[in-house]
Amino acid sequence: MIFFSETFGIRSLQTPARQLLELLFDYSVANRPVLFHVFSNGGVMLYRYIIEALDTHKPFKNLKVAGTIFDSAPGRRNLRGGLRALATVLESTNVLLKYFLLFAFATTAVVLRILLYPLTRFIHESHYDALLKAPSRWPELYLYSQADAIIKASEVKDMADARQQLGISVKAVDFSDSAHVSHMRVYPTYYSNLCTTFLSDCVTDSQR
Repeated sequence: MIFFSETFGIRSLQTPARQLLELLFDYSVANRPVLFHVFSNGGVMLYRYIIEALDTHKPFKNLKVAGTIFDSAPGRRNLRGGLRALATVLESTNVLLKYFLLFAFATTAVVLRILLYPLTRFIHESHYDALLKAPSRWPELYLYSQADAIIKASEVKDMADARQQLGISVKAVDFSDSAHVSHMRVYPTYYSNLCTTFLSDCVTDSQR
């Protein structure tokens, strides 16, 4: 599970990220503007490796990325939010196994990603910190909510502000009362309009 592997510093999503990029080239999508729509911190983990591959692997540098939409992400090392997310994933799991896995995850997260992070960051930087200084410069849209119990709204806003200070075109929208990755379900028309307008603007800018 990526919750455990990424917490341990194992880059379990690095290979899937490259495979996804290869698929874009296999289906000739690479010749068209590409928009990434990233959901929650699980999506951020994968996106982080996509960004790294685009920057370090020459074959991928020709990909025409128009922009990125972040839905309910990214968040820092939020133990409470991480536990809630994992509990949701394990909802149908045996109760004893579920609580054992939650305890194991919490213990590992506290030791490796909080107490020892000043040291472990040299081995495996957090996804949040990696995105703060990501080399990508295409537009970014952040969709978040004060009512999100998993990802703190303040952390999403901090990321948006930091990226904007780098000269990136950034827009952040607070849905106020919708739950984690539930903004489209609660506000379908508003959410769709935000995404389609952003996509249209990004494609127009990429063709200039």
